Amino acid sequence: MMEASDVELVSRLAQGESPALDEIMRRHEDLVFAVCLRLMGSREAALDASQETFLTVFRKADRFKAEAAFTTWLYRVATNTCFDLLRKAKRRRADPLPEYHEPVDVTTLDDLESVEVRPLIDEALRSIPPDYRAAVVLSDLHGLGIAEIAEVLEIPEGTVKSRVFRGRRLLAETLGNIHGT
Repeated sequence: MMEASDVELVSRLAQGESPALDEIMRRHEDLVFAVCLRLMGSREAALDASQETFLTVFRKADRFKAEAAFTTWLYRVATNTCFDLLRKAKRRRADPLPEYHEPVDVTTLDDLESVEVRPLIDEALRSIPPDYRAAVVLSDLHGLGIAEIAEVLEIPEGTVKSRVFRGRRLLAETLGNIHGT
C-alpha cells in the first residue's frame, strides 16, 4: 500500500481525521524543531514553538491550499508561531534556564564540528533581529531558495535578499567578535 502524501494527510486532517496529524508530525517534527530551535534560541522555547506549530496545523488544516508545497506552508506556520512567541516573550522577559542537553544538529555532517561550533553559531543567531534570523536560518541552514523564503515569510523577494545579506553580515561581525578578530 502506498503511503499518503502530505497533501492527502492535510486534507484528511481538515475533514476531522486527527490520526493524520500523527503522521504529519512523524514526518516533519525534526524539520519543525530545527527551524524553531534556530529562531527561538533555546531548546525549551523551541519545543513549545514546535508543539504550537502542530496545534496550528491541526486547527488550520482547512486553510492549506495545495498551490504551494506543504513544507512551504509548514515553514510559514512554524516561523509565524516563533515570531508570535518571541513577541510575547519580549513583553514578559525572563532569564532562560541553563540548557544541559542539546539535540543533535541535523544540519551538519561532522559531529565534532557541530559540538564545537554550534554554541557560537546559536549565540550569534540569538544576537541578530528575528526578521534577519528567520531569513538566514531558512536560507543557510534549511536550504530554501529566495522565492520559497519570500513565500514562507510573506515578504517580497528583494526583502528576503536584503535580510539574508544583512543577517549574514551581522553574524559575521558577531562571530568575528567572539573569536577576537
